[in-house]
Amino acid sequence: MAVTLEVTPTRKRRPLVVEHLDSPKISDTKLIRSLFFASQELSHTQPLKFILRRNSQSIIRKVKILAAVFDELLLRSHMVYSQSAQLCFEEMNIVMQRMKTLIEDCTRSSKLWLLLQIENVSFSFHELLTDLSTVLDILPVSDFNLSEDAEDLIFLLKKQCSGSVQFVDPRDNGLRRKVTDTIDGIKHQIVPDQSNLIEIFNDLGLLDSASLIEEIQRLEDETHDQIDERSRIAAASLIGLARYANCVLYGPSTPSPHPDFRRYKSLSEANIPADFRCPITLELMRDPVVVSTGQTYDRESIDLWIKSGHSTCPKTGQVLKHTNLIPNSALKNLIVMWCRDQKIPFEIYGDGGVGSSTPCTEAVEFTRMMVLFLIDKLSSAESNHVVFELRALAKSDSVARACIAEAGAIPKLVRFLGSDSPSLQINAVTAILNLSILEQNKTRIMETDGALNGVIEVLRSGATWEAKANAAATLFSLASISTYKRRLGRKVRVVSGLVDLAKQGPTSSKRDAFVAILNLAAERENVGRFVEAGVVQAAGDAFRELPEEAVSVVEAIVRKGGLMAVSAAFGLIRQLGEIMREGGDTTKESAAATLVTMCRKGGSELVAEMATIPGIERVIWEMIGTGTARGGRKAASLMRYLRRWAAGDIHETAATETQSIVVPTPSRISNPVL
Repeated sequence: MAVTLEVTPTRKRRPLVVEHLDSPKISDTKLIRSLFFASQELSHTQPLKFILRRNSQSIIRKVKILAAVFDELLLRSHMVYSQSAQLCFEEMNIVMQRMKTLIEDCTRSSKLWLLLQIENVSFSFHELLTDLSTVLDILPVSDFNLSEDAEDLIFLLKKQCSGSVQFVDPRDNGLRRKVTDTIDGIKHQIVPDQSNLIEIFNDLGLLDSASLIEEIQRLEDETHDQIDERSRIAAASLIGLARYANCVLYGPSTPSPHPDFRRYKSLSEANIPADFRCPITLELMRDPVVVSTGQTYDRESIDLWIKSGHSTCPKTGQVLKHTNLIPNSALKNLIVMWCRDQKIPFEIYGDGGVGSSTPCTEAVEFTRMMVLFLIDKLSSAESNHVVFELRALAKSDSVARACIAEAGAIPKLVRFLGSDSPSLQINAVTAILNLSILEQNKTRIMETDGALNGVIEVLRSGATWEAKANAAATLFSLASISTYKRRLGRKVRVVSGLVDLAKQGPTSSKRDAFVAILNLAAERENVGRFVEAGVVQAAGDAFRELPEEAVSVVEAIVRKGGLMAVSAAFGLIRQLGEIMREGGDTTKESAAATLVTMCRKGGSELVAEMATIPGIERVIWEMIGTGTARGGRKAASLMRYLRRWAAGDIHETAATETQSIVVPTPSRISNPVL
């Protein structure tokens, strides 16, 4: 939760006019009752515990005085107040709400961040007292007929507010100096003194690993809330300090069974908004760019489209006036924030995106020291805890992934892939998965002796489904490099392992297997091996369980494969027709595209089989009329195939392959039933 800082010159401000209030006009009695309850609530608020304690206590004490005055006014229910008094009361209500909000924000905020912003936050407390003093100066107290004691309280409160000055508690200032000195020392590679770290975090009330982990999460939220580069660098330095202290003071974390920490959520597990998908690949855009027609595509996809010789916009068909690609920074930032909320990893490419700044020196150095500390303990009895900590650190950001790999952790992690301990095996393979997100680490993993074979062995015979799924996700990550895609696809154990996982695993594991298969199937030479391993049947069996992933796999296999792939998918034609009738937009498009490819490659036998699906023409017409643009185009192609087949204009496939598809030929279809 970010603390809202109002950094303005110290001055007394006139009360706000009534029109600026959010609350509607209320009666005098209700207004006084509202003020009484607000002051009571605020006066019973606990002051901040570890920093800004004196500042919060000062405000709470003054509100307690107000509560006593409003208590007496509440007893005078017959009184009618002047307009100026009402204006003062309404402004006072706003000031108290701001006081409450500031204290709540400070309570929820990161303590380290508050400490770094101590002067600004102290000014915010002082400014509220200044505003309260302004209201008290013009409050017509003589009109209220108060008791002598109540008038004395208001006089005392006026004196206290008018005499208040901005101050920073010397204790808070000294603590801030210790933190900044520690961070400055890191710039010169000075290892922080452990006793000094203990003193800092004890004074902040961060007394155990759990509280420090919560503090790190708050700092990460703070980083995303900052706009300027300087503030982000400051927050990153504090995150590095907190992580290092947590590791050194409290040791490696205990592996947690909490499902949210299993690993990053897979993209296939998330419901990606349509606007975040590239129109060409239908995958999440990493670097969205705008072409001359105003359409947005992922840079890699549209770049490949243009380099392939196309001069038109894939979505609209318009001729591109130029081939300049303009970054869509606004959309990119939205995608980054969505990925953050969904716990999906998102590596930032290019400039202008959230988090695209260069890592600060202090944060890198803290991370480097922490990694060296952990790797030094890998051979100890608590190796599982250490691997878990490396797994968690590799999950955090690119700086950590680079530091871990550069410190030589990958060969050490590989040793644990064959562990008899299910927990240690899961932590090891997931750590390698998280490291593989960084592009240069993919090469390190592929070139490390035993790393690839170790991951493959976990995929085939891992101790748990989670370990197998994370091994599949690792292969998916490595296969994002085209040369590795071909290398992995040539390994029979990779192909059979992924297909077996897709057949036998639980839903989440099947999803990871299908996503990895889809990536590898992008290489034409890999497709035949997957067909022989039975991937088409595995995908068909998963149509109901995982429709989007399974249909996408069949589409890719049929598109990239030859007649053997089409023959393998022949038995799925009716199911694909059902998906066109009942599926979501993405699966309908994919099913229609699959059938178009099969009709084109398979000839009249395939069209004849499709024609036997009850109501297929109605489904096609509905898709043409109400489907997406791509889905409508594919449906129109299917209708043309059906019309030509009905007219006897489609003959046997002209493919040169020796395989043939032998199926019963149904009678010609009649006119469409609309």
